[in-house]
Amino acid sequence: MPAHLISRRPSPTTASFTVSNASRHTSTPAKLFFYLQFLVRGIIFAGVLSFHAARFRHVFFSQDSLVPWSTVWSSPLGIFVCRVADTSNFAVAAVASALVLYGVLLKGYTEESLLVIRGLGIQTSTSSPSYLFKAATRFIPTTEIQDIVIHEAFKGFEVRFYLAVVVVGEPEVVVVFPKLLPNRAKLEEVWRGSRHCLYDSKP
Repeated sequence: MPAHLISRRPSPTTASFTVSNASRHTSTPAKLFFYLQFLVRGIIFAGVLSFHAARFRHVFFSQDSLVPWSTVWSSPLGIFVCRVADTSNFAVAAVASALVLYGVLLKGYTEESLLVIRGLGIQTSTSSPSYLFKAATRFIPTTEIQDIVIHEAFKGFEVRFYLAVVVVGEPEVVVVFPKLLPNRAKLEEVWRGSRHCLYDSKP
C-alpha cells in the first residue's frame, strides 16, 4: 500500500511528521475488515494458549486455583482441546505454535516518524514489524544538526529521493523514513516544515 503522510503542528515550536503504509480505514468495509482481522488474531492467539495450557494442565493447574479448571477441561470444547494436545507431537506443536504466534503478532505495516522540537532537536522513529518490540528511535540534539537535506540515490534501477540529517562529526547522514522512502513531494513538505520549526522564529 502506498505510504501517506500525516503532518501535525501541536505548537509553534513543535512539528510531527508521520509516514505510514497502514490502511486508513476510512470506509465502512475497511473498518469492518480491520476489526475482523483483530478478532481472528485474538481467537488464534487464545487457541494456541489453550492448547499449551491443556497439554500441561496436570502440572500447572491445581484444584485450589480460583478458576475451576476441572470444569473447563471437562466441557466439550475442553475435552476436544485436551484430546488434541495429548495426541500431538510436542516438538512439532511447539514449532508450529511459535510460527503461528509470530504471524499473529506481526503488524503488517510500517510507520516512521520525525519529531522536531525547536531548541532541543529532532527524534526519528521506525516502528517494529511485531507488536512484541518497541520502535527504534534516535534523538539528535540541535547542536549536532549541521543540516537537513534531500538527496537522491539509486535503488535497483530507479532513482529514489530521501530525507537526511547531516550530523556533526559523523561520516554518514541519518536517513529519515529509511524503510518507506516516501516520494519527493512528501519529502519536500517534511523538509520545509522541519526547517521552519527548527530555524524560523517567525509565526
